[in-house]
Amino acid sequence: MTTTINDLTSKENFFLLAGPCVIEGEEMALRITEKIVDITQRLHIPYVFKGSYRKANRSRIDSFTGIGDEKALKILRKVSETFHIPTVTDIHETHEAALAAEYVDILQIPAFLCRQTDLLVAAARTGKIVNIKKGQFLSPDAMRFAAQKVVDAGNPNVMITERGTTFGYTDLVVDFRGIPQMRQFGYPVVMDATHSLQQPNQTSGVTGGQPALIETIAKAAIAVGADGLFIETHPDPAIAKSDGANMLRLDLLEELLTRLVRIREAIR
Repeated sequence: MTTTINDLTSKENFFLLAGPCVIEGEEMALRITEKIVDITQRLHIPYVFKGSYRKANRSRIDSFTGIGDEKALKILRKVSETFHIPTVTDIHETHEAALAAEYVDILQIPAFLCRQTDLLVAAARTGKIVNIKKGQFLSPDAMRFAAQKVVDAGNPNVMITERGTTFGYTDLVVDFRGIPQMRQFGYPVVMDATHSLQQPNQTSGVTGGQPALIETIAKAAIAVGADGLFIETHPDPAIAKSDGANMLRLDLLEELLTRLVRIREAIR
């Protein structure tokens, strides 16, 4: 399917990018998608399934990275075809752009790579929507240059995702001023309500998190005008293969989204 920025932003509601951190298997991906599709259809929230086909940025060499690129990408395609929804996945190197673009609708640039010109240009040249996650080390205003690289490469389909700013060695904070600041660039702005609660660089080599604050971050983001939300979710985060410490338990998603829709209606 072909998805445009307008497909996500033309509705009066916010849009949602949600799913597991990484594709762990077909059954799991389809089960999560079915649940979220049911919720978002009832709440009239445009929905994009999120799942990384491979995790490249890991704390330790023995950390889980994926089930195999082609296998995971085929699962992403099956999710799209089964539920008739768009999908998004991360890419890490230039050669991955064209490969992933054959299977998904949105290419996501990880925060640590948001200044990599060749990667941004390769993603742009696929013609797909490019979602650039703001580096933890960048000001909101600096993201205009990352987005402009994609536009200058001939692709105006850009989104920017806020995911917190490094605060000391093992924490992140969200400066909500950045959402309206980045919206002034003319691109949709998404709030990553889960990665912004990570606690990286733990001595155990496993990233921590504060999932109890997901609702707080999401509510504030909608209140200040975020166009979309990014939420990683899993039926049982405790056994998730990646980022379980900051994911939302799947059975909590409907209640959260219901509250967020009310906030959106109140500020509209």
